[in-house]
Amino acid sequence: MSLTDRLTWVPISILAVLAPLSATAGEPVDDWVLGAMEQELARNRDALRMDDYEPAYFISYSIRDSDRQYVSGKSGALFQSNRYQNRFIQVDVRVGDYAMDSSEDGEAFFSSGQKFIPNNLAPLEESATALRRVLWLLTDYKYKGALVSFLKVKGKQVNEPRKRTVSSMTREDPVRLVENPKPLEFDKAQWEEAVRQLSGALLDFPEIFDSSVEVSATRLTRYFVNTEGTVVKTVDDYYLVFVTAVTRADDGRLLQDAISFYVRSQSDLPSTKMVEKKAREMAGRLVRMRDARVLDPATVPVLMSPEATGVFFHETVGHRLEGQRQDDDEEGRTFKGRLDQRILPDFIDVKDDPTLKQWDGIPLNGHYRSDDEGVSARPAFLVENGVLKGFLLSRKPIEGIDKSNGHGRSDGFQRPVGRMGNLIIRGTRPVSSRRLEKMLLEEVRRQGKPYGLIIDTIAGGSTNTSSYGYQAFKGVPKVAYRIDAKTGEKELIRGVEIVGTPLSSISKIVATSKRYGVFNGYCGAESGSVPVSTVAPEMLFAEIELQRSQEGKERKPILPPPCSASVEARQER
Repeated sequence: MSLTDRLTWVPISILAVLAPLSATAGEPVDDWVLGAMEQELARNRDALRMDDYEPAYFISYSIRDSDRQYVSGKSGALFQSNRYQNRFIQVDVRVGDYAMDSSEDGEAFFSSGQKFIPNNLAPLEESATALRRVLWLLTDYKYKGALVSFLKVKGKQVNEPRKRTVSSMTREDPVRLVENPKPLEFDKAQWEEAVRQLSGALLDFPEIFDSSVEVSATRLTRYFVNTEGTVVKTVDDYYLVFVTAVTRADDGRLLQDAISFYVRSQSDLPSTKMVEKKAREMAGRLVRMRDARVLDPATVPVLMSPEATGVFFHETVGHRLEGQRQDDDEEGRTFKGRLDQRILPDFIDVKDDPTLKQWDGIPLNGHYRSDDEGVSARPAFLVENGVLKGFLLSRKPIEGIDKSNGHGRSDGFQRPVGRMGNLIIRGTRPVSSRRLEKMLLEEVRRQGKPYGLIIDTIAGGSTNTSSYGYQAFKGVPKVAYRIDAKTGEKELIRGVEIVGTPLSSISKIVATSKRYGVFNGYCGAESGSVPVSTVAPEMLFAEIELQRSQEGKERKPILPPPCSASVEARQER
């Protein structure tokens, strides 16, 4: 699993009304896509069966419509200005029943001599006939595969040493959630000019040999229907401004940094003046980093910024509390069987709440109203006073828990599993930021270490949870400082990563501050990449292991950048 701060979408809140819908009720929906989905679903539910084999007990259709406008540029010129739209279908057909069904097979279906696999693209223009034909073929293909899988699942039970105690799917109440928003707003011409201006400003830094400015507006419409009666249409608008720069130190090590702005509407996008100010600050810092010290591997006290703390918890705790990992023999199952036991210091609470749209005015990427299984989003209380209280649950039950808490998520291509949305970490006995920094220096001196580390910004992280690999994590700081044990002076450093094993690292938490922050990112795992957020305070660790980053080394460009005279003229102005 990996987490990065590079996103193409940020959610916008859409007013919606949730009301229960019975499995037999069917109000007309003023949307041709939903209408076609419901019609074909009803036809297959009532008539799809083969010879003496069992019919499907559950069918669901999911469609993702992504409509994206994208502008990018470099060196004062526009490089791309495009619009992309696509629609993809995901069909789930299950044979058996809630207690045990074909999904337990977990293997792709390819019949002997199979030469045709239906395409999952949906029509962009209005054509119920075209859409229903795609759904028809996919449903037929998935049903035949489910029949094969169910026979295999039943066959496996012959040699199972233990009786099944966990069902294949939870029973959930049907939901009706249909959103009909206004058209997407995006002033493309305005942002084309802004991209020219912003990318041109980075020419003032000749040490930066490559840079780019990207602006995008994406409307993501999700459709979902199932045979239980759930009908969902949610619409999210995501706006992003992303500026990146690249340079190389004298020792050949590649250095990169970026700034990003995520908002919910066009009116909330930052001004060109503000973006330029932040971009110049980033570029200047990156140039200074060329001469920064490269730290050797060490284990030292570390003070993490709120953003870094959020990434740390996402990798070390969040992924290991995803429900499906608890009953999978191929998983490390770090917290299996530890409900109501202490796993963190008693001043730490953790929950995941996708219903939150923002934190202190900052949009949260992990916000959604319904998950990708048609279950209403709701908070999941994970850790209270350091004690484990729950897991992130999809409709795949785990031992002792047979209800989803609305965290079944997917990229639209993979089957949804329990995933994070907005992970919220809270310290219940906070101190001031100034006091926390003093505590860092005190801890460094107490241990007799030459320095401690302050992580200011972080690019993301990764972790491994499988039983066949090391239970480890890695974080990649973008900006970090060495704080000297004797003088307390801070020094910009580079070329370092934080690493460790989860249980050891979380046991080293000392304190948190009153200052909170948000890390918006994109998390890639088994069910694909999904937008996520973390909200966390500054956090002090008694020790964290540091390792050198693995950036390759190359010689810097031989010649200076072209048009140097124009660069000099810009600098004189």
